Amino acid sequence: MLKISGLTTHYGSSQALFGVELEFGTGQVATLLGRNGMGKTTTIHSILGITPPSGGSITFDGVELVGMPSFRIANLGIGLVPEGRQIFPNLSLRENLIATASNHLGLPDPWTVEKVYELFPELATRERSMGNLLSGGEQQMLAIGRALMTNPRLLILDEATEGLAPLVRQKIWAALNRIKGQDMSILVVDKNLSDLLKIADHNFIIERGKVVWRGSSDELRKDRDALQRYLGV
Repeated sequence: MLKISGLTTHYGSSQALFGVELEFGTGQVATLLGRNGMGKTTTIHSILGITPPSGGSITFDGVELVGMPSFRIANLGIGLVPEGRQIFPNLSLRENLIATASNHLGLPDPWTVEKVYELFPELATRERSMGNLLSGGEQQMLAIGRALMTNPRLLILDEATEGLAPLVRQKIWAALNRIKGQDMSILVVDKNLSDLLKIADHNFIIERGKVVWRGSSDELRKDRDALQRYLGV
């Protein structure tokens, strides 16, 4: 589904990524782990063309993404739940869901507002509330629902549950596990390692712009040295 090879990215004259390598398949969950400032968000922005790569290859279902504009990358079936959620504050919850809704791939059973409400029942009761009046947890559920309304084949979440209450986090992890069961691929950045490892098939740790560790959840749980050295756990 997604393969990254030798990815380099610069901000002006400053290099942020140094040959990132990452690969996972359809219907799988992969995590991108690491301390703050190590290149996780830059990797995500490079995949989506928000920060254009300066070298290397990113292929999505065999299609080369490097050099492609962001809107075309999104139309191939990649949905983003951005860090900070970026909800439209002056639109209602329902309007936020439908504002960017699409089905460019012509999926026969696309995501709808009703399906999002089934996934997150809390949103149905707040559908007329303006975006800026929603709680942090409601905004994050909305951001996930909004991304699903673009009917992606790959869902990318940057800081999936940061700053949320434990109960809300559990609802989001349960929803992601349910989405995974529908053969959607997921790439997720988050700091709640114990929850991540329950649903992840592959884990990649990035340190100073390079992937320095990769493996299954069981392998990462057992590698105390990697947990301490790269994640401070």
